[in-house]
Amino acid sequence: MRLHRFKSIALAALLFTGVGVTPAQANYAQHPDAQAMIQRLVAEGFDEAWLRSTLAQAQRQDSILAAMDRPAERRFNWTEYRALFVEPQRLQQALEFWAEHEQTLARAEAEYGVPAEIIVSIIGVETRYGRIMGRHRVLDALATLGFDYPRRAEFFRGQLEDYLRLVREEGVEPGQLVGSYAGAMGYGQFIPSSFRRYAVDFDGDGKRDIWSNPVDAIGSVANYFREHGWKTGAAVRAPVLLQKPVDAALFNTSLLPEKSLMEWSQEGIATSADQELSQAAALLSFDTDDGQLYWFGLHNFYVITRYNHSRMYGMAVYEFSQAIQQARLASRS
Repeated sequence: MRLHRFKSIALAALLFTGVGVTPAQANYAQHPDAQAMIQRLVAEGFDEAWLRSTLAQAQRQDSILAAMDRPAERRFNWTEYRALFVEPQRLQQALEFWAEHEQTLARAEAEYGVPAEIIVSIIGVETRYGRIMGRHRVLDALATLGFDYPRRAEFFRGQLEDYLRLVREEGVEPGQLVGSYAGAMGYGQFIPSSFRRYAVDFDGDGKRDIWSNPVDAIGSVANYFREHGWKTGAAVRAPVLLQKPVDAALFNTSLLPEKSLMEWSQEGIATSADQELSQAAALLSFDTDDGQLYWFGLHNFYVITRYNHSRMYGMAVYEFSQAIQQARLASRS
């Protein structure tokens, strides 16, 4: 009797929360939180019937919900995480990509002030140069996360709105585009809001195509960095010298550099790099197989993390960029 009652309550809870609902059972056009979205977009000139039909096509994907709760940054220490990206096969692919698109990369560096190795690194870390761009329909991913992932539902509903604007602006069928489980798209894995703000038509053919056109992808990544404040010629990081025991609570408080190198040095945390001491730096630590590793993240490091708000991601992109540059120089010597 008690077991039967427990099962009934559990089943009711599953039905109420949507957990266990199959994709075919989800109709996001009828979701309560979809109504305000529909009305906002109708006010912008969207056809309500089209909006409802499009949202009704979106399918809930439980695999996406599961993936959101196991990001790589939580599963690996820095030694393991770095090895995912700074590795021989990806490095060889980077050299091949640079060789194939050398003129485009040189033009992007000249126009946007972003080093070619950073652009190449980002595209390599994100998709292995277009080899792994995701297999989820973007419509499904954003609807699933916007309506069935409460922790970040507001953000993803905003991305879903931008996706609907994007497909209308670009003349694309809503169910056509595929991407990551979080709705990121193309060579550089732009979310819809980033595509609308930063994607560029770098080859001048009248289209912003980051899915099948690496030239547009290169220009778009470079533009993203410029618009987020990349400083040409400035350093990305600086080594840390601990001159006395330091409270661990000082590390990893923010990716945004808020305290100057001079102020850090007054707390016994200096740098051996030849850097202007008035510039701000974030104090970062990384768990490795051999203990703790410390770095100052400077302004350009913060810019890298605007792509993915993770200190390990930012450091992986930078170290991969340096490995690419060194391997390219070695291949030419």
